[in-house]
Amino acid sequence: MKTSADLFEEIESAVVRFAGDSGDGMQTIGERFTDSSAFAGNDIATLPDYPAEIRAPAGTLAGVSGFQLQFGNRRILTPGDQPDALVAMNPAALKANIADLPEGGMLVINVDSFKKMNLSKAGYSSNPLEDIDFRKKYHLIELDLTSLTKEALSDTALKPSEKVRCKNFFALGFMYFVYGRPLEPTLKFFKEKWAKCMPQLAEANSIVLKAGYHLGDTMETARNRYQISKAPVKSGLYRKISGNEAMVYGLVAAASRAKRNLLYAGYPITPASPILEGLSVLKKHGVKTLQAEDEISAMGMALGASFAGDLAVVATSGPGMCLKSEFIGLASITELPVVIVDVQRGGPSTGLPTKTEQSDLLQSLYSRHGDCPLPVIAAHSPSDCFDCALEAVRLALTYMTPVILLSDLYIANGSEPWKIPNVCEIPEIENSFADTEEEFVVYRRNPETLARKQAIPGQIGLEHRIGGLEKDEDGEVSYDPENHEKMTQLRASKINGISKSLPSINLEGPCHGDLLVIGWGGTYGAICSAIKNMREEGFSISSLHLRHLNPFPKDLEKVMNGFDKIIVPELNLGQLSTVLQSTFSKKVISYSKIQGKPFKVSELKEEFLKHLP
Repeated sequence: MKTSADLFEEIESAVVRFAGDSGDGMQTIGERFTDSSAFAGNDIATLPDYPAEIRAPAGTLAGVSGFQLQFGNRRILTPGDQPDALVAMNPAALKANIADLPEGGMLVINVDSFKKMNLSKAGYSSNPLEDIDFRKKYHLIELDLTSLTKEALSDTALKPSEKVRCKNFFALGFMYFVYGRPLEPTLKFFKEKWAKCMPQLAEANSIVLKAGYHLGDTMETARNRYQISKAPVKSGLYRKISGNEAMVYGLVAAASRAKRNLLYAGYPITPASPILEGLSVLKKHGVKTLQAEDEISAMGMALGASFAGDLAVVATSGPGMCLKSEFIGLASITELPVVIVDVQRGGPSTGLPTKTEQSDLLQSLYSRHGDCPLPVIAAHSPSDCFDCALEAVRLALTYMTPVILLSDLYIANGSEPWKIPNVCEIPEIENSFADTEEEFVVYRRNPETLARKQAIPGQIGLEHRIGGLEKDEDGEVSYDPENHEKMTQLRASKINGISKSLPSINLEGPCHGDLLVIGWGGTYGAICSAIKNMREEGFSISSLHLRHLNPFPKDLEKVMNGFDKIIVPELNLGQLSTVLQSTFSKKVISYSKIQGKPFKVSELKEEFLKHLP
């Protein structure tokens, strides 16, 4: 006879959030739940949420670490507005996250941690679990994770403190039961990570994962189970990928298609450091990585590598962009290709280093001495970082210029499924190297692109002079006023001319209507979800998401003219809306959010409704 534990409620999608102390392994089990959901064939989107402190006092609100993911049988574009289920490992995690859990949501609590001292650290004057109204408000499941984990590991040789550290995987196993997730990907993870170096740990975590799963089968209060069918996808080989991982692979693929060695020079900075870490293990693919003593040195090293013919790349965040600005100006006037990745975070200064923001756009466009326009592009999702890396390299080598590629923390740390491309099918990227058989004039330009050719130093017949001082076309230092104006105009015209090579705008919805929503960067998922919902409700609304922010696509103004109102949601004070309004002399409505959090679909819909008839 089937019990209620064997019955599943079929649902389209679910949002789960794990929250606990920064030492409780919330990111680890969040990633494992994500892998298991991807293995089950669901589409996914994730939102890791780190504390800024390296190690805040245990049990405090400042030390709460979280991981939210949405998984479903349809296209998932955001990690979800609010969780359907919240796993809280201690009182601080509960207090920091309970406001987001809707009434009736599943609340899994580690009751062992709800002791007087921990409650006091979290700011509770009394235990909320003893409040009758609180208990009625949620589907509350109380687990003594510490005791249950110790009991499951009673026959192992681990120390008591080591056993307790496995409690996160007990909670994970329980949630696997609730949502019908497969155990195999996580058991394989244990084997690959610890079986050789720490076999006892691999065995212990396997035991508690299974114990948590089987606990759900015996608990009357946990009999609700949910089933989510596979999401429809195009055939191919897929993997889960984060934005920083996609950036790494995109840069390596671009170097391969350009037939250049890749040199990456970086200085550790949140949230760009994983790019350095990812590239450093790819030496066999012709990748060289240098960890510089500071941001300025990293940019100088990259510029020198570019001068020598490598594909030069740096990655940083807002504070590092400021420090690199002088060398970026040098790269502009020497017309040497460098890809500059800016993974944006909350600012100014150290601001909110582990939270997301889109506040470096104006810095990328204008924050250099002199008239120094550069191409600026922005990725809109984790997997899009791969394509944007290819595009940044194409622009840099085709037009002989530094290129700024904007990502943000939400994209960089978030994950989604990615169809692995065939690198051989990626178009080759042309190089503008000078030929020793032809006369070389330093700033003689391609009439189509206005790009100069690059001459590798040390080649007979290609000796030349470049540097920060203004030059004439022959490469000789020139203080002539008319020449300086001519060269400044030429460099600007080269960048503006990039618009001729850009594809037409991909508009979501009709080309005429009441409201056009323009987005860029990591707002893509929330905007698309909101627009889809509103169009299904009959509203006259369309959207476009800009990849190229300088220069703009050539048909942008024409598209804008087809709508009565234009609104730009941004995680800043309205930087793109300011640029659009000044460029096209058209009223643009700015909708800003600067809380270190991405937009919710619900708040975008609410704002859009204010501007619709």
